[in-house]
Amino acid sequence: MSPFLTLEHITVRYIDRTLFTNLSLEIKQGEQWAITGPSGSGKTALLNTIAGKFNIINGSIKYHFFDTYRNTHTITDPYFTHRNLLALVGHHHTFRNRSNTTTDFYYQQRFNSMDSEDAPTVREYLYGEAEPALPAILAPLKIAPLLDRELIKLSNGETRRVMIARSLLQEPLLLMLDNPFTGLDIETRKHFREMVNSIIANGTTVLLVTSPAEVPENITNVLTLEDGNITGKYTREEFLQLPLPEGSPAIRLDEEKIRAIVKPPATKFDTIIRMEHIKVQYGEHLILDDVNWIVKPNEKWALLGHNGAGKSTLLSLITGDNPQAYAQELYLFDRKRGSGESIWDIKRKIGFVSPELHQYFQAGTSCKQVVVSGFYDVIGGGRQGTPEQQEHAAAWMDILDIASYLDQPFKGVPESVQRLTLLARALVKEPPLLIFDEPCQGLDTQQKEHFKHVIDTLCGIMDLTLIFVTHYQDEIPAAVNKVLKLEKGKPIY
Repeated sequence: MSPFLTLEHITVRYIDRTLFTNLSLEIKQGEQWAITGPSGSGKTALLNTIAGKFNIINGSIKYHFFDTYRNTHTITDPYFTHRNLLALVGHHHTFRNRSNTTTDFYYQQRFNSMDSEDAPTVREYLYGEAEPALPAILAPLKIAPLLDRELIKLSNGETRRVMIARSLLQEPLLLMLDNPFTGLDIETRKHFREMVNSIIANGTTVLLVTSPAEVPENITNVLTLEDGNITGKYTREEFLQLPLPEGSPAIRLDEEKIRAIVKPPATKFDTIIRMEHIKVQYGEHLILDDVNWIVKPNEKWALLGHNGAGKSTLLSLITGDNPQAYAQELYLFDRKRGSGESIWDIKRKIGFVSPELHQYFQAGTSCKQVVVSGFYDVIGGGRQGTPEQQEHAAAWMDILDIASYLDQPFKGVPESVQRLTLLARALVKEPPLLIFDEPCQGLDTQQKEHFKHVIDTLCGIMDLTLIFVTHYQDEIPAAVNKVLKLEKGKPIY
């Protein structure tokens, strides 16, 4: 087989870090590759390098598919390069709004109807002014029902489908997908694997980052990475014969340090959450339908359901981000919603952890600044905090074993450190309610086990009420012993 893409002894730097040294890889025509390895091993960085986003200081990348294309097509655009023939779908969206072409949407925007109107629709994102018919290659993505929805109101799975559709409309010869299955429910993951298989069958070469347990059937080869080095190149069949990597024992937390920093709760509550016949609707789209739910102090709940089941909307009512809460029989911390308390009164009592928060913090914000922002219940703020708050933030980062990242940019540290930084941000004010919205997204096996151990340890020491959202049963901490499951907005008891 002729070569499709070759990386020849490349050394890659990004800002002040060397990501790869003397790395080589050849992908042949007709091969489809998956890249797997521990979190922080360089998987996403390798995709970004091929896409031309990082600086290659030694060696070279040969885009043979571009040479082949030039020999068989007439190119009149002098600026047409190999970049026109490849597409990268990252893990985080880069949607821009209508008013000032910024990617800096704020977290509550999706739930405010007037503000969300500033976000373009799927139709506008895909086509701009034009409205051509949907090409057949997009059929597996089921885009048609989404065309008139605002981008910011899409679920995780819907967002991923739209981003891939945008890339396919560019007719790339190489499509790179960064963790396309992460954050999707079981059924949607199945559809996405079928979609990847369909894209490959249509003649597009696919290079995707994925977990070892989720390699689509039409993938022919698997590359394993660790610490920026290639540790193995396998056929799919060879790779599937390998044992799945096991996590090492979790790092033990210093329980004495936790007890020394934690204060007794200032206020006792009879009920943390009480929902009576909750119903949320946008136009004809019914999101939540007759939800009744009571959460008592120190209870530990799992909130489960398929993508689009209504979990995010339910959480938005609790966190004060959804204005429809005022029209509901909703009681938070023994007070009816809308009886005089402000959104900040509510947020002060809630610690919230979600990988989605990553994109709402500005580039350059340090990990310590992210943690300190928890005192102010703001997302993306750059307040320095008082000396006492900074000291308290540093103490929590020390307990969670991430003190070495205090002054490093939040967006530049490994995902596992980002997640623990967001946990420290939630814990600094010692809230009576902790909400974890898919907190293990993007973490490898060892990091997931460590995160669960952290949660179980904290639950054993602190007075915490917990709501834990996930699509993976093995991610649920042992402390969780109650379940609310949603199906198309209705609770399943």
